[in-house]
Amino acid sequence: MRFLLRTVICTVALWVATALVHGIHVTAANGARQALTLLGVAVIFGLVNAFIKPVVKVLGCAFYVLTLGLFALVVNALLLLLTSWVAGKLHLPFHVDGFWAAFWGAIIVGVVSWLLSLFVSGGDED
Repeated sequence: MRFLLRTVICTVALWVATALVHGIHVTAANGARQALTLLGVAVIFGLVNAFIKPVVKVLGCAFYVLTLGLFALVVNALLLLLTSWVAGKLHLPFHVDGFWAAFWGAIIVGVVSWLLSLFVSGGDED
């Protein structure tokens, strides 16, 4: 149930990012296809974050310390770009144009996901 809730939150956050960031596109034909595409991309993004982000955190620990955590913004942008690439390989109509679109999109996805998580869970984190 928790995975499903996190996936829906990520889907909404990705939708907000596509609406606000010029370089993030969902080129599906209609609203239902767009929603399913964003749901699929949210699953991919969750898997990328679950498996690759911990490895990057361990390997890039010094960069996190040296930049006082700002390196996390770069990592999140690169993970969103990787998600876009995987979505393209799976023939999902989702694309991020470049690093800066991914950078701002990752910030929006992070903030919106955090805000929605506060509303849904009532502020209680496990």
